[in-house]
Amino acid sequence: MNRKILLVCLSLLLTGCAWVELTSQGQQVRVVSAADAASCDKLGQTTASVADSIGVVKRRNDIISANLEKLARNTAAEMNGNAIVAVTPIEDGKQSFDVYHCAH
Repeated sequence: MNRKILLVCLSLLLTGCAWVELTSQGQQVRVVSAADAASCDKLGQTTASVADSIGVVKRRNDIISANLEKLARNTAAEMNGNAIVAVTPIEDGKQSFDVYHCAH
């Protein structure tokens, strides 16, 4: 019984953790609207994916969203992009982003 309580507490603690680190290059990538990206060059698309639950415990939506955004920004930097636009809603811990290079 004590072991089950410990596992539940650990799971609840981990659901609030941010697992994804933003790289120094990813810090240079902005999240913009589709309208703001209209004058930018589209480089491609990336799909970010994170765990949406730990065991039976669902992770908070805001944490999932922040992790997906960080992953997309890191990937965009690797693609020489400096802006991303979310193009799909979050579903099962996945979200797609268009990657752009903007002059401004």
